[in-house]
Parts: sequence; C-alpha cells; structure tokens
Amino acid sequence: MRWLKFTAAGNTSWGLVEGDTVTTVNGDPFGEWSKTSKTHALKDVKIELPLIPRTFYCVGLNYLKHLKEAADKAGTVPNVPDRPEIGYRAQNALIAHDENVVIPASATEKIHYEGELVVVIGKTAKHLTEANAMDCVFGYTIGNDVSERSWQKADRGLWRAKNADTFKPMGPWIETDVDLDRMETAIRVNGKETGRFHTNEMIFGIVPFLVELTKYFTLSPGDVIWMGTDGASPDLKDGDVVEIDITGIGTLRNRFVREKV
Repeated sequence: MRWLKFTAAGNTSWGLVEGDTVTTVNGDPFGEWSKTSKTHALKDVKIELPLIPRTFYCVGLNYLKHLKEAADKAGTVPNVPDRPEIGYRAQNALIAHDENVVIPASATEKIHYEGELVVVIGKTAKHLTEANAMDCVFGYTIGNDVSERSWQKADRGLWRAKNADTFKPMGPWIETDVDLDRMETAIRVNGKETGRFHTNEMIFGIVPFLVELTKYFTLSPGDVIWMGTDGASPDLKDGDVVEIDITGIGTLRNRFVREKV
C-alpha cells in the first residue's frame, strides 16, 4: 500500500495512492482507518510530509563506498565501523516533496545531497531480536540528508551542517510493500544521473540497527530511521533540482534555492 498525506481543496488528510489516483482515507495508517468514496487526481493535490516523526534517528557511514570517498578526501584510511552507530536529526529541517531546500545566505558552496532509504516504524518496540526486528516496520519512504560540509568540518556538532531549516526533504509517501534486495537508489541533478547504488548493500542492514536501537530506546509508531547513503555529491548551487529515486517507492524531488537577505 502507498500512504500519502496530502492537501486538496483546503483539507489535509491521509490517502491511498493507486496509479494516478488518491483515495481519501478516514483515520490514519497507524490506527483505525477506512476508505472513503472521495478521490483526487494525484497531479491535483499538494503532497505533504508523510509524517512528523516523534524521534528522528539517522545512520552514518553505512555504505563502504561513501566511507572510502570521505576518507580519501580527508587523506585518511577508512575506519570501517564494527557496530551500528546511531545519531539524530531535527524535525525543523523536514520539508516535503517539491518544497524548496533553502541554502542559508552564509553557507559556502559545499552543499551536498545524500539520498537515503527511510524506515518508518509502525509498532511500539523494545528489545527486538534478529528474528522479530522487522515486525515493527510499517513501510519506507525517501530522504535527502542535505549537508553543508564546511560547517560540518568547522563545528563540534552537526547542529547547523545537517539540521538547518529545510535540510531534510522526506517523501513523497510511505510504501509498505517493497523488495529490499531488488532496490536501487538513483540520484539526478537537473535530470542528469550523478549516483546509483544498490540500496540494501549496507555495512549494517536494517535489522542490526533495530536490534541495537531497542536495547536502549523504545521505538514508537511514526518514528523514522534514515539508513545512510553511498557515493559522493557534487556541490549544489542555486536553482539545482535533486531527484532521488528508489525502486518500489518512487521519486523525491526538491529544488535548491539560495536565501536572499
């Protein structure tokens, strides 16, 4: 099923996407719901953020090529993690499909994308095991982990480099039925492909992260885990359009515009 949060005729609601049509749903995917008879053409609705997560987890350095490229740029030897490492992102940075990423006026030219698979949690979970970890997964969406690399190097934390307003596009919807092993992630800038990788070829897959997380935290419906990226990004500039396509989910598209002050 493909769950969409959308606005049409001034009303925001959940819907199910079937082809080019959205059927309005009463309720929400994490509780009781029912289809209505009201439908809209997908092209006529405003796609909203699929959800605002209670907790916004993220994974770093989870693809070998991305790790090696980062080490090469720094002139160091790749330090491959020996266990899942988890971080956080900020809700204020979230924007929806087709909304603009605003490059702060004070930012340098080192603005980069990271196309990521996003895991959406559907059930409360604690102390998961390898055998039952995937039982708490509701579905998947797409994220673009935007970074300002100069700030990332200069600051002790990632407070502005990763979490500035609009730096976390997510969407366009939540897909519940995917084949992880057949997934490819492809990224295009202004229509030209700039990266492609097998989505599930992670150093640590979804299950190890769920097991590790739930040793310490309770996962709740609507929490999300961004699973990291592979490859490297070109420097993005004012007017660039980034599209991230993941097999079986769809395409997340956002334009980058520089702030005018």
